[in-house]
Amino acid sequence: MSRRYDCTNTEQRAAGIADAASAIRAGELVVIPTDTVYGIGADAFTPSAVTALLEAKGRGRDMPVPVLVGTVRAAAALVDDLGSYGQDLIDTFWPGPLTLICRASRSLNWDLGDTKGTVAIRMPLHAVALELLKETGPMAVSSANRSGAPPATTAADAEEQLGESVAVYLDGGACSDSVPSTIIDLTTAVPRVLRKGAIPVEKLRGVIGYVATDAGPDTDISGTTGATEALAAAAEPEKPAAIEPEKPADAIEPEKPADATEKSAETAEPEKPAEAAEPEKPADEVGPEQPIGADEPEKPTEAAESEKPADAAEPQKPVGADEPGPADKPGPAGGSAGKAEGGA
Repeated sequence: MSRRYDCTNTEQRAAGIADAASAIRAGELVVIPTDTVYGIGADAFTPSAVTALLEAKGRGRDMPVPVLVGTVRAAAALVDDLGSYGQDLIDTFWPGPLTLICRASRSLNWDLGDTKGTVAIRMPLHAVALELLKETGPMAVSSANRSGAPPATTAADAEEQLGESVAVYLDGGACSDSVPSTIIDLTTAVPRVLRKGAIPVEKLRGVIGYVATDAGPDTDISGTTGATEALAAAAEPEKPAAIEPEKPADAIEPEKPADATEKSAETAEPEKPAEAAEPEKPADEVGPEQPIGADEPEKPTEAAESEKPADAAEPQKPVGADEPGPADKPGPAGGSAGKAEGGA
């Protein structure tokens, strides 16, 4: 049986938050007040609880559930990157009615539905919601109503639509504003408003400059669950845009001049004269390098060997000099005459 707590009463509020936190950890559903409308929540990291939430609303996995966080740090842990504008938007509008769609961290073990790798995150400006979130951590939260029905602005409205599918109802009184949060997609180069809500587009532009607003006012406003579906729809027109650049890809026909390159390649046949490196045959003239191996210079070495006997012949001259002997010393004139005759 569902349990309901009046959070305007201090004692019931404390008891209700404690009971709701236990229910979340047990994989059950709770209804909580937020700064926009009442929401139905479950543990974001318990797939069976998220599935029960979708069933309670009568939604399919094609309408994934957004996530509420109690701190900015918790939000940063859920996404890969806040992009160029995420931090400025958080600093200006959080906690508050602004839902940011970012690329979800790949390391997270959760199943929020067919998210296509994205996550819609928000930090609500409501004391009861923030107090519970600090106890449970990130919660998957959607508007507390059946699909197609008006969003609940009181706990009684939510209970009338959801009944016993919810374990705990935290009654924080009537919502001061029934306008849902504004949803902005930060996964594209230019931020894009997917649902107009409590924060006017003009205020967004005042913080980050240009903002696309191709999502019309008829975008699902029954809860932030419509965010990813709108994102998928908005992404579809981008596909034909990608097809257009493929046309210049057909301009591959100009590669016909590439055939010209083949012709030039044929003209490269004159490179055969480059093969006319045959004139390198004069390189064959390097054959004269054989003179480098010049055995001929070795001949002069042989001649040198013959010279050595010539040098040996010179010592023979003194042998001839022995022939005159010391006795011939008195006839040096005759010796010089003999040389003159030999010179004639």
